[in-house]
Amino acid sequence: MGTVIVTYKIFPEDIMETFDDLKKEIQTKLPKTSEISGYGEEPVAFGLKALLVQVRFPEEESGLVDTLEQALGTLKGVSQVQTLMVRRSSR
Repeated sequence: MGTVIVTYKIFPEDIMETFDDLKKEIQTKLPKTSEISGYGEEPVAFGLKALLVQVRFPEEESGLVDTLEQALGTLKGVSQVQTLMVRRSSR
């Protein structure tokens, strides 16, 4: 079976110098069958940056993409979460 790779864009409520604390909190919200593939940052405006998180899910489990998006939106300091890209990988 393959995997599904999802990129989430997480907008903070305010300007953050680093996303280290937020990254640790994201780890606590991950389903046990998923893993983070990588992080990135994207400038938004006036010093505000969004955190990009790439997560790998097993293809056979359904509903995990939306469930994680909702869970990430409940984190302290997060104003909004968007699912940017969903793609399938055979690896």
